[in-house]
Amino acid sequence: MFSKRTVVFIVIITLVTVNIILLSIASQRHHPLFGPGRVAIPLVATFQKGASLSIRFIKNIWRHYFFLIYVSKENEDLKKSLSDALKKNYELKEIALANKRLRQLLHFQNTLDRPVISAEIIGKDPSPWYKTIMVDKGSSEGVEKGFPVVIAEGVAGIITDVAAHFAKVLLIIDQNSAVDALIQKTRARGVLKGGPDKCYLQYVLRKHEVTVGDTVITSGLDGVFPKGLRIGYVSGVIKHNNGIFQEISVTPYIDFEKIEEVLIILNAPKLKAENTP
Repeated sequence: MFSKRTVVFIVIITLVTVNIILLSIASQRHHPLFGPGRVAIPLVATFQKGASLSIRFIKNIWRHYFFLIYVSKENEDLKKSLSDALKKNYELKEIALANKRLRQLLHFQNTLDRPVISAEIIGKDPSPWYKTIMVDKGSSEGVEKGFPVVIAEGVAGIITDVAAHFAKVLLIIDQNSAVDALIQKTRARGVLKGGPDKCYLQYVLRKHEVTVGDTVITSGLDGVFPKGLRIGYVSGVIKHNNGIFQEISVTPYIDFEKIEEVLIILNAPKLKAENTP
């Protein structure tokens, strides 16, 4: 099968050749007033006109064909350039967000007088019954079981399992978690337990005044978390007519669906004096 380019070329050559032959025949008739010459001239003229129109038409098609090819290629190049620019833009945005989070962690790290190590979250437990995450630091980096895990917004959890380069963190929203805590304003003490959608401050005596919006912090009495770290705020208070304790719900300051980096406090942590309530 011939290509489109070959077919067009053959048609043009054929038209030009036939046109030349007819012109040669007509030119041999110097006095076309009589005989076949009078008939040949209109035929040649008609054919020449048709040939010229055909050649012009083919040229236009040929020119448009190449123009469309050029435009198509240019369009593909522009699409690729746009895709590369969008990809670069997304990468720069991601770098900017990461830098912002790391600056917040660095600023918070300066409020602690104990060594810490930063870690990146590499996995989450898909189970609805357990709230744990995996981080990319382990025993080779000095991480041990029982070390607290925090971020700038507050307490995240505690290390429960350690491998050479990985560790599992039990989050404070897990039902098996327990943190000794205080109501910052009144110093009322209780134990923060995890729940399905929020945390609960248990064993707070009814005689203590607790209001919605009060900040809940770590007491430091559990020997795990340093004193004064933010945990969350009181989002609900129920005082029953009987019993000695009140029911307090706490919403953590941390959005556990969005955290990506954490700080692991490597040994007995405490806040600097200026940050201790």
